[in-house]
Amino acid sequence: MRRTAARAAGTGAGPVVEAPEPVAGQVPEQTPAPAPAPAPAPVSVPQQLRTEFPFELPRGYVDASGTVHRDGVMRLATARDELIPLRDVRVQENSAYLSVVLLGRVITSLGTLPSVHDGVVENMFASDLAFLQDFYRQVNAEGHTRAAVECPHCSEPFEVELGGSRLGES
Repeated sequence: MRRTAARAAGTGAGPVVEAPEPVAGQVPEQTPAPAPAPAPAPVSVPQQLRTEFPFELPRGYVDASGTVHRDGVMRLATARDELIPLRDVRVQENSAYLSVVLLGRVITSLGTLPSVHDGVVENMFASDLAFLQDFYRQVNAEGHTRAAVECPHCSEPFEVELGGSRLGES
């Protein structure tokens, strides 16, 4: 056996400790290094929820004076926005009217119109109505109707839209 002296920090010589002598051709045992400390959790910075989304109609709403209104803002829908139109007699008689009433509630501005209501939406071109229905789904689904897929030919990743139900139907 070989003798080694261990020194206590700052106190001079310490007690003598016996250590086994290495055997020829054998690698001395090493104590495994301690596992690294886990990284601290990233600090989460609160983000402000975006509730309004600007849009531009493909054709535009033409008001009674002939002015074309294309730029607008749509807000996120609430549960109340989706429930109240179900009580509307027009919706009860014709379920297709649901999207008109619903869009009239969530579009907060359109061009220079003083207010937007279901009567305005009712008189829009069909292409603008279809645009707004798709925009509503995008704004309110927030990616829940998209799926990540991979091209079978080139293996390139991309997203596909899975949605397609009418407004107000989840």
